[in-house]
Amino acid sequence: MRLNFQATGDGPALIILHGFLGSLENWRTAGRRLGTRFRVVTPDLRNHGYSPHDPIMSYPVMAEDIYEFLDQQNIASAYFLGHSMGGKIAMQFATTRPQSVDKLIVVDIAPKSYPASHHSTLANLLNLDLRSFKSFGEIDAALAPHIPSAEIRQFLMKNLTRQQDSGFRWRIDLDAIINNYIELTKPIAPTHAFAKPVCFIRGGRSDYLRDEDLPLIKNLFPQAKLITIAHAGHWVHIDAAEEFLKTVTELLDRRPS
Repeated sequence: MRLNFQATGDGPALIILHGFLGSLENWRTAGRRLGTRFRVVTPDLRNHGYSPHDPIMSYPVMAEDIYEFLDQQNIASAYFLGHSMGGKIAMQFATTRPQSVDKLIVVDIAPKSYPASHHSTLANLLNLDLRSFKSFGEIDAALAPHIPSAEIRQFLMKNLTRQQDSGFRWRIDLDAIINNYIELTKPIAPTHAFAKPVCFIRGGRSDYLRDEDLPLIKNLFPQAKLITIAHAGHWVHIDAAEEFLKTVTELLDRRPS
């Protein structure tokens, strides 16, 4: 597995892992800002963005993708920041390969199982006859009755690319993602606890990471701290960009006490 990636900036390595149905593009603005202090490396995860497609997806497998990626890039260890699904992969990696993680920031996700709440969204994407559309606007209109949020539709449509002859196609491996979706709702499979500094950042308007998750988090990450950005939802880095970037920079710059 050779993941597609982008890198920017200079300094200590910071690996950013995007979320479900996302790509490195979702973190381009934040990565550029963080690149003034760090060497920010953002890969597309398997079956996402421009990375290779594969029929197998699980947190242990995707964590091994990251280990291979670090080896390919000659990075012995790095700071890690993961959002949503990317946060689970980062947690899996930290509890499997702790020597490769200096500090860990997890954004709005816990290491637990989650309800399979995306079945209808995935079915709506699969049911689109992409070859018949002539514009992004037409696809947006077709999705609108099923996905009322324009913000979410725009997020999903970033996975589209135009065909040379006619119509569109998915960059993501939608079939593999659908076939492995239940696997992605499962908790991580830690090898052991991760004893280095960890911070969980959650959105105050999101219910992905709850107070009752803290005992599980503390069991796996005994140094874990929790920060809530009150006016943000699940996409904390977009909803409260300035506060989020300031928080991340301070966390990574902070020396161990």
